[in-house]
Amino acid sequence: MNSARLWRHGKEQFFAWLPALMMALFALGTGWLVRHTPDFTAASTVPGPLTHEPDYQMRSFAVRSFDAAGRMTSELRGVEGHHYPDTDTLEVSQPRVRSFDAKNQLTVGRAERGVSNGDGSEIQLYGQAQVVREPNTGADGRPTPRLEFRGPYLHAWVKDERVSSDQPVELLRGPDRFTGDRFDYDNHSGVANLIGQVRGVIQPARR
Repeated sequence: MNSARLWRHGKEQFFAWLPALMMALFALGTGWLVRHTPDFTAASTVPGPLTHEPDYQMRSFAVRSFDAAGRMTSELRGVEGHHYPDTDTLEVSQPRVRSFDAKNQLTVGRAERGVSNGDGSEIQLYGQAQVVREPNTGADGRPTPRLEFRGPYLHAWVKDERVSSDQPVELLRGPDRFTGDRFDYDNHSGVANLIGQVRGVIQPARR
């Protein structure tokens, strides 16, 4: 009798605690699954590496820059433009560039294709590239002649007022003409450095 009573009592205690044991096992199993299941949501939000694919494009557009006083300092126009986020560059077909210095002196540029950096301060011109600084009056009151650069490639720094190229270039200063294998021009100093096979034709001054 004592054995039967103990057996019956133990069985009753087992079935009484069975739901709690099952819940504990279920909780342990759920915790293990949570710890070992991949977080697909977090993985999907991690940005992948940027590829050289355009994230937006424009047609028949114009991008303008202004100084703190609201004066336009530069303008870039194009038939079509594609922005690439990996390099933060804008590739433009048939670019047309206008830039004004602190004295409001105008410089214009054009080419078959152009590449501008993110803030438009640096523009590379490819294919029949041309940059022209219109005639003006210098600080000494004397007129400065029209200055033009031509070549297959020109690199313009708009804010620094510099133009350079590592390819052959033709420089026209008023009626004078110069050619070189590469060059660098600084508008602040007014000096153009021609390098390589340099040739020039200087017209006699008119009296």
